[in-house]
Amino acid sequence: MKYKEPHRWDVGYRNAASIQDELRDKLVIKELRARPRVVAGADVAYSRRANSVFAAVIVMDFNSMSVIEEVSATAEATFPYIPGLLSFREAPVLLKAFSGINNIPDVILFDGQGIAHPRGVGLASHMGLILDRPAIGCAKKLLLGEHKPVGDKVSSSSYIIHNGRRIGAALRTRKGVKPVFVSPGHKTNIASSIRIVLDCCRGYRLPEPTRKAHNVVTLVRTRAEGDVKHTVSGGPGSPGRKSDMEARA
Repeated sequence: MKYKEPHRWDVGYRNAASIQDELRDKLVIKELRARPRVVAGADVAYSRRANSVFAAVIVMDFNSMSVIEEVSATAEATFPYIPGLLSFREAPVLLKAFSGINNIPDVILFDGQGIAHPRGVGLASHMGLILDRPAIGCAKKLLLGEHKPVGDKVSSSSYIIHNGRRIGAALRTRKGVKPVFVSPGHKTNIASSIRIVLDCCRGYRLPEPTRKAHNVVTLVRTRAEGDVKHTVSGGPGSPGRKSDMEARA
């Protein structure tokens, strides 16, 4: 998959924030009318012992949720963890993984935020712009805004509101389990993002593309570090995972 990087990654905090402000005006938030045929999920894990960062991209058939291809990548993290600037830490290794896929996805799901972000450019928005593909953020924690209680029925949702504006939705994907937080990243809107996430769910809290990407990247990290004590897990707080307090910016 080809792409053009719009800026450098080795920048300081102020420059990174300014880049996000500039990119925000380039985002396209609109209905995703066509039903996707191919969907991708992406996730990242960090080494427990070094500065290595791992990424996995899973490409799937949208209807059957069968895996078409999977690609992983490893790199050194060059940007520190700073709240709200997660894409500068994770995008380089994600792009390395995306460069290895042969099937171009119609939509991409990220374990992170879209426009539900302090500057309106979370990981899904940033990556969607670079890859020029419809992108959706599906995070496990709320980063910005508030929402009313979500019904317990699967598909129940409540808009995430910030400064009087709808920026995403808390979405129930499994009965009796905490909702996920969905926000459009690029070339989609809230309604389309909710629909896509629900269509990708198969009885788990997380949609299949990001759930499988999580499992693959955890296994890649485990193998790279030669640690057989830890196995693949789909739950938050797994070894080598990003801290929940980061809220997946």
